[in-house]
Amino acid sequence: MRSNIFHTQLLTISPDAASEGDAAADCIRLMGNYDDPLLLRIEDYSGGAGGGAATAFLYDYSLENSPYACPDFYENRNVLLISVRCPGCYALRHIAENQVHGCGEGANHINFPPGLSELNPPGGLVDTGCPADCWIDAIITLGQIKLYWLDETGNLTSFKEFGLTAGQDGYLGEPGVLYLTTTHQEGSITHLPIARNIENLQFQYNGDMDDDGQLDGFQDWDNSNWTVLASDSTADREAKLGIISRIRQVKMWVQGRTERPFVSVSGTPPPGVYLYQRPTLANSPGDDAVDRRRRFVLESTSNIRNLSLSLYNIGTR
Repeated sequence: MRSNIFHTQLLTISPDAASEGDAAADCIRLMGNYDDPLLLRIEDYSGGAGGGAATAFLYDYSLENSPYACPDFYENRNVLLISVRCPGCYALRHIAENQVHGCGEGANHINFPPGLSELNPPGGLVDTGCPADCWIDAIITLGQIKLYWLDETGNLTSFKEFGLTAGQDGYLGEPGVLYLTTTHQEGSITHLPIARNIENLQFQYNGDMDDDGQLDGFQDWDNSNWTVLASDSTADREAKLGIISRIRQVKMWVQGRTERPFVSVSGTPPPGVYLYQRPTLANSPGDDAVDRRRRFVLESTSNIRNLSLSLYNIGTR
């Protein structure tokens, strides 16, 4: 889990049992700066209230000091804004054409007018539930969202925001395909098939979730208490983000099976032989049905890197 600027990723949402199908596969969504490194800082922020354009005033010569053509490089891109004053405050916004100003003049500012993108709703950055002063000194970087997920059925309706159509944007419309879906900087979405004949995808998380100074051991994602929803109050949102920030390790399982069953077996396989039945993984129940398909399970654990890095400079890491 590495990015160019902060060498860490924001674990935004990882619903348990996210996929339709008997295995109830999980997914994991990561947000960060993966490709072109960029770090701009907001000196002052205004607007947004009442439906007007939100304006981020940058420190002088910020755009000139970046190694990119101005304004062409910044236009028609999605950016990730991260507050350094208010932990848990971040937002994705879209920079449209003719919204980058001050190139070569020193007085740099960027507008985020509503109506030009779904990422720029009326209300500006205050619509995130974070006060306007949270965005002073905030970081602007090139944000991308990557989602690892399993299509168990080949006719998935869970991720409706993608508008999945077989044969478009890389989506195959076939069962048992593991995907990496990426929301790119310019706003497009692609679905990259990683592997076929995948039957299950599971994640568990280890951290000090109860904040008692001790790791709690690996557990499944708590959909009710960890998933941040648009309808959450400010207090609930901050509480959930506080819990997520305590995650220290992620364990993952990818389970595949042979495309076709064995033509024959010697005798009758006894119940419970894992080579011929879907096994239990994490909280995904196994299947007693014997289908004569051999299974292969890959298990790995990833540490959340650079825990000593305090993005918010609050002295706790």
